[in-house]
Amino acid sequence: MKMIPLGASGLNVPAIGVGCMRVNKADKKDLPAFIETCLECGANFFDHADIYGRGECETLFAQAVGMKPSVREKLILQSKCGIVPGVMYDLSKEYILKAVDGILKRLNTDYLDVLLLHRPDALMEPLEVAEAFDRLEASGKVRYFGVSNQRPLQIQLLMKYVRQPLVADQLQFSMTNSQMVAQGMEVNMLTDGAVDRDGGILDFCRVNDMTVQAWSPFQYGLFSGVFLGNEKFGELNRVIGELAEKYQVSDTAIVTAWMMRHPAGMQMITGTMNVERIRQICQASDMVLTREEWYRLYLAAGHILP
Repeated sequence: MKMIPLGASGLNVPAIGVGCMRVNKADKKDLPAFIETCLECGANFFDHADIYGRGECETLFAQAVGMKPSVREKLILQSKCGIVPGVMYDLSKEYILKAVDGILKRLNTDYLDVLLLHRPDALMEPLEVAEAFDRLEASGKVRYFGVSNQRPLQIQLLMKYVRQPLVADQLQFSMTNSQMVAQGMEVNMLTDGAVDRDGGILDFCRVNDMTVQAWSPFQYGLFSGVFLGNEKFGELNRVIGELAEKYQVSDTAIVTAWMMRHPAGMQMITGTMNVERIRQICQASDMVLTREEWYRLYLAAGHILP
């Protein structure tokens, strides 16, 4: 398993993080074997959120892993908070502190390795976030902090008040959803790819030692479905298939290798609960595509080279 630094935390983490959003959709009897496979592959980083299954995913995970001290020390646990589904976003001090207590209870652990703020809150008071982070750090409940789905100025606003380094920004990114790469390629143009939708977040994270955690790496649109094997992406799948045959690996491995090839050192957050697929993803973490192959896939996904 390829290891990468998690921002400026000093913590090295696997390049493949296991997303746990669908834990409650998996067969309960299969969960222990899935988690054990992840650990055997070196993927001991598990990404949760308090809204996944409205907390059920964290509970089921803890039950499946058998959360004992000897087990906990082998895991890197990350969770997110700040979304009240269908109602509002809430990054108040009270909500963050209460959310973390709930997360720890459901995961049956005394601490989180990483806490991310799940979505920007229009009513956020940065001083409140800073106070919450200080209390969580002082109590030992959270070791490292980061954000999710935030743009540079939102992060800079937080940085002005919080003492802790923000180690990661979790962002949607895939071959088909790679606008944050395209806008850096189509600079000062009138093309669709030149539209700045995120304030240059990719370069911002690299400059500020924040790890980009890529969610939905096999999806297109906003949970519209996977692009692998999808007739909407015929040319992309044809090129993926050719490279998979060349390297004698799965299509899934080629997609993983494409993301790992980017010099930002991203961490892929998977969404699969399939044992064989997680093996394929993990095995591809060290695979290196050529520059020409990376660009060939980029073009096949619908982007241009101006």
